[in-house]
Amino acid sequence: MVARDIMTQNIITVSATTPVKNLAKILLQNRISGAPVVDKKGKILGVISEADIVAKKGKQVKSIMSPKVFTVDEETPVEEIASLMTHHNIKRVPVMRAGKLVGIVSRADIVRAVAMGKHIALHTPVYDL
Repeated sequence: MVARDIMTQNIITVSATTPVKNLAKILLQNRISGAPVVDKKGKILGVISEADIVAKKGKQVKSIMSPKVFTVDEETPVEEIASLMTHHNIKRVPVMRAGKLVGIVSRADIVRAVAMGKHIALHTPVYDL
């Protein structure tokens, strides 16, 4: 299995100037724990999560987002994505095609695939994701 097989394609993104209060509402309304931060052209500037809201102070997303983004392409094996998440202690990875954001793989997407009986040869126990 590869990223394309399990990624969420309907991606919720926010801008760097989104107020943190609005971000919190977006996360709650969409039942997600984080989102990519993009500019007007769709370029990824960072990633924002519930943890950033809780641990950092700021009025806008740009002041609390994580600017370091790990991305994968659509053909990246799920096992490699799981390893990347575990190694860097991250919960979501944007999926790119020719430099454009086309999806996102979260730990929940991997767990869902395992629950559906998809064959994924994880080198780390699922509960460590």
